[in-house]
Amino acid sequence: MNIKATYLIISAMTMILGIMLAVQFRSNQYFDPGAPADRAHDLLSELSRLEKDNRKLDREIDDLAYKLEQARKGQFQAMDAIRGELLKARLKAGLTAVTGPGMEVVLVDLAVRSSPGGLFELWDLYLFRMVNDLRGAGAEAIDVNGERLISTSEIRMAGDFVNINLEKTVPPYHILVIGNPDKLRSALEIRGGLADYLKDMGIGVKIQPHNDLTVPGYGKELRFFYTTNKKAG
Repeated sequence: MNIKATYLIISAMTMILGIMLAVQFRSNQYFDPGAPADRAHDLLSELSRLEKDNRKLDREIDDLAYKLEQARKGQFQAMDAIRGELLKARLKAGLTAVTGPGMEVVLVDLAVRSSPGGLFELWDLYLFRMVNDLRGAGAEAIDVNGERLISTSEIRMAGDFVNINLEKTVPPYHILVIGNPDKLRSALEIRGGLADYLKDMGIGVKIQPHNDLTVPGYGKELRFFYTTNKKAG
């Protein structure tokens, strides 16, 4: 083997050895026995932190859900309160039908006099006094011949009729009253009271207590021509 061949072999072996050493060096550089353990620890720490954050978010979600539910309940309670106040207002105004204990009063003109200057011309006064006495005795609702009496109701003569809520009415008069039957009856039948007076005037008075009586609500439209809401400020 000549010197040139020997040199080529040595050169090739040196190159191969260099390549092997370079590969070994790179393998040693990227292989760190401690890296996997440290990475696992970091991942576990990150997982623990994320789980903690998730639990915190879950608590915040539950808290917000609770507050939302309370807000909804508050809204429903407010609406119920408004509806209750509206119902009370309509009840006091006489706009709704009501049921309860009370009595029925029937007034009949026994003499059947309706000529000018006769008894019939005083019917509005008799009815007006009857209503006032009943209200004074605690009447909570009054109806006369199917007409619910409210704050704006009128009882007045109009020719041969008595106008009640602008409706013409004639005797006999059926008066439905809700309230304490004993107090209502006592107010009318007290000695020298309205019942005695009407009987002396030729008016038949029949009083019938009821444990359960229904008075209809005012059925006409309420109109205000001059009243407006006052602006705040």
